[in-house]
Amino acid sequence: MSGVVDLAAVKAAGEAKARAEQARAEASRTGGADAVAPAALVIDVDEAGFERDVLQRSAEVPVVIDFWAEWCEPCKQLGPLLERLAVEYSGRFLLAKVDVDANQMLMQQFGIQGIPAVFAVVAGQALPLFQGAAPEAQIRETLDQLIQVGEERFGLTGIAVDPHAAPADAVPAEVPAGPYDAVLEAAASALDANDFGGAVQAYQNVLADDPGNPEAKLGLAQAELLGRVQSMDPQAVRKEAADNPGDVNAQLAAADLDLVGGHVEDAFGRLVEAVRRTAGDDRDAARLRLLELFEVIGPEDPRVTAARTSLARVLF
Repeated sequence: MSGVVDLAAVKAAGEAKARAEQARAEASRTGGADAVAPAALVIDVDEAGFERDVLQRSAEVPVVIDFWAEWCEPCKQLGPLLERLAVEYSGRFLLAKVDVDANQMLMQQFGIQGIPAVFAVVAGQALPLFQGAAPEAQIRETLDQLIQVGEERFGLTGIAVDPHAAPADAVPAEVPAGPYDAVLEAAASALDANDFGGAVQAYQNVLADDPGNPEAKLGLAQAELLGRVQSMDPQAVRKEAADNPGDVNAQLAAADLDLVGGHVEDAFGRLVEAVRRTAGDDRDAARLRLLELFEVIGPEDPRVTAARTSLARVLF
């Protein structure tokens, strides 16, 4: 009957919301192993980690995505506001920040025409929230509605926040930076000596403590690439790739050789074509290898920017 309220659905939604609030409060009170510091409510996300950091996390908490860029003036107003609200809302949503200059494939995937643009992912489902530097009152209303949907429709309990953790802007007392200089120097020496396995391990040791270390990320990508090509027969690899254009492993090996030989555009083009030709696991393998090679060249290189655009076209 049109217009009749489904009381059972209303009751179920209210109970789901109450359970979510109770679970979140209890986890925060006990400070369990899953409780996080306020600073962990705001994360930087890239294409490689999007599935893990956004899609998978959206099964427990609504993930708000802030698409921004360094040159965008409105982004500089909106970003700090969203970060402050993420901490204030105490785990009811997670804020994921995406730099569109470095992650153009994600920008293409979400169909973004201008920034700042704010989306949400709830239980794996993406939806647009607003575009531009909206007023705080409007943002709060939007966030409240998003959280309500997550709790009532999907039973999302959110993230437990450790009340005893230091605030996001606290200055840690005498936290050692770690002996990264010595480890990075040892890794570089191993790389120069063609000890690629040793270099990989050294760089991984740094990244285990400092996942964003740019020197270690670049070094690891280089060491893994050189380790893959050191035992290749270039002539045989290129013949295999030419004879079997649909063989993704043959194309991966040839792309590695292209890059080591300085043929950057050829390497990128080969892998973009492999993504276009394949599906499933083969497509993922080609895409991930391309992202690894982007790390070797560096995100600011115009050849990387062009290849990201080409990749977005074949993916979407």
